[in-house]
Amino acid sequence: MAIAKTNAVRLLDRLGIPYELRDYEVDPDDLVAESVARKVGLPPEQVFKTLVVRGDKHGVCLAVVPADCELDLKAIAKATGDKKVDTVPLKEVEPLTGYIRGGVTAMACKKAYPVYLEETAELFDVISVSAGIRGVQVFLAPAGYIRAVDARVASIAKARSE
Repeated sequence: MAIAKTNAVRLLDRLGIPYELRDYEVDPDDLVAESVARKVGLPPEQVFKTLVVRGDKHGVCLAVVPADCELDLKAIAKATGDKKVDTVPLKEVEPLTGYIRGGVTAMACKKAYPVYLEETAELFDVISVSAGIRGVQVFLAPAGYIRAVDARVASIAKARSE
């Protein structure tokens, strides 16, 4: 089956950034990034989820963290220069980004928001992020992703609290 080219993939093509697409079976009741990691055959620390957050001073930005971690709100606030940062309500995600939950990516968003990538991404030769639709992941080098979204690299993730 041919995988549809998304705007995110067209951006990578336009920039000449090498990538591989990997499709997977979508379970609408299980959109967690760790399940996606299992389905695409990568450890969860190599699969990155994109979260939409809003700071009190600088507004909306995107935080990209490993599947097995959660966003450290204090750390992202420090990185953005905000006093306080919160994730945006789910109902605002699609209007802000153009993407639905389970398919959010920083690539080819409706608007070019600042992007903050968890620094552990640079430990890997390849990371995986959403291609902009549920069921398709993009595998690419961290440097290619950073260039595609003009990401700032920072320590913004923490171990998930059980």
